[in-house]
Amino acid sequence: MSGRNSTVFISLGGNLGDPKKSMASALRLLAAAPGVEVVAVSSLYRTPPWGKLDQPDFLNAAAELSTSLSPHDLLDLCLETERKLKRVREERWGPRVIDLDILVFGDRVIHETGLEVPHPRMLERAFVLAPLAEIAPQLSVDAKRVSDRLAGVDAAGIERLPSGRDWWRS
Repeated sequence: MSGRNSTVFISLGGNLGDPKKSMASALRLLAAAPGVEVVAVSSLYRTPPWGKLDQPDFLNAAAELSTSLSPHDLLDLCLETERKLKRVREERWGPRVIDLDILVFGDRVIHETGLEVPHPRMLERAFVLAPLAEIAPQLSVDAKRVSDRLAGVDAAGIERLPSGRDWWRS
């Protein structure tokens, strides 16, 4: 525990099984963990695959957390949550049941093995920026607002679903 709470943004995604159910379960597991509060969750977005194109579309979302956990403890919690939901890591950018990524951890900049914050590729990925911009359009990453970053990337094929922001609670 680090003592004071940090504002953290994470991305969630998946394209195998029932990704909506997996992401909802992940958010509920995170919310149940000591030292973690889910503050806001974006709508669901249907997004085309990125990196490896011959796979099903993804569902993606973003969440704002308030946590007293350290960055590494939160990373461990995210990885343990993925394991509980049967995430198997077989190939980079391949299909997955669930994927949780820490995007921003307060104002910290971390470059360590296994943990880079802000997430090193988030600013080039519309599937990350679109849900993030919904819940935190004014959030500044590398001195530029997330909403402005989204305007500068290719968002073709990304569809905001009429899920509302409480989709994960039901």
